[in-house]
Amino acid sequence: MRMRTPLALLGAALLVLVGPPLLTTGSGADTGTQIPGLRFMVPNTPGGGYDITARTAAKNAEDAGLTHNIEVFNLPGAGGTVGLTRLVGEHGNGKLAMSMGLGVVGAVHTNKSPRTLGDTTPIARLTEEQDIVVVGKDSPYKTIDDLVAAWKKDPAELPVGGGSSPGGPDHLAPMLMAKAAGIEPKSVNYIPFDGGGELLASILGDKVAFGVSGVGEYLDQIESGELRLLAVTGPERVKGLDAPTLRESGLDTDFTNWRGIVAPPGLTDAERDKLVTLVEKLHDSPEWQESMKKNGWDDAFLTGEKFGDFLDEQDKRVDSVLKELGL
Repeated sequence: MRMRTPLALLGAALLVLVGPPLLTTGSGADTGTQIPGLRFMVPNTPGGGYDITARTAAKNAEDAGLTHNIEVFNLPGAGGTVGLTRLVGEHGNGKLAMSMGLGVVGAVHTNKSPRTLGDTTPIARLTEEQDIVVVGKDSPYKTIDDLVAAWKKDPAELPVGGGSSPGGPDHLAPMLMAKAAGIEPKSVNYIPFDGGGELLASILGDKVAFGVSGVGEYLDQIESGELRLLAVTGPERVKGLDAPTLRESGLDTDFTNWRGIVAPPGLTDAERDKLVTLVEKLHDSPEWQESMKKNGWDDAFLTGEKFGDFLDEQDKRVDSVLKELGL
């Protein structure tokens, strides 16, 4: 995630990939990356960004012959802090990892979680992506200018939905948009959903006036015409999408999100290095590179202690911006 201006911070039903309890090494598998019984926790509901990232990573790792039968499971709640608490409680478990990102950083603050990302073992930051501003196909708002004009007239009457709890990326992005538009952030009617899947249903059902989510989550719905894309939140337009940036639309802010992987505390060096090696080889695989391109994800790869330092920096930035916005 980039911080471009003082305000521009940062930035299916439950499916389990079923396999035998212990992974087996196939004929083409990389024995150096095999982690028998590896489980990948998603701390929000199916269909959200963490979920898509985790399931994509698991499939790509298997397709690349790096490992077999990773079990992906969802444990939603409290913006990801229910999953975080579970992860931290699995002290010394080298066969568990969790998909996460900026949303969990924010949720720790807003939910006053006793467990923080500082209690985990950092593995890797994987991707960075822009958020998008979308409305349903029948929305009266044809452009971002239409939306902002109506929003400024009566912020409380235009609920905005996001797939993260307060303090997360889908919350911070519209708050920064509001401030740039001259709207008091405290007056914004933000409705949090536990992931992009729940948010999508509310946008399509006209339960919210507009939604903010990761660019990779709703590409299919945008292409099919179910959703109308009004703007992207990053510093540059997204290739292949016909939508202006916020700055092009007169809002002096930009914002990007990121996602990564953490593991329980108390791992041995060998257990940590095994997970890092698996993710490094996944990152270098053609399968993962193609998935990043397909989903509109930017490469933001960072591992180990450097990722840990990044998490510390993000924690401080989120705290600072929440205070700056009066939230």
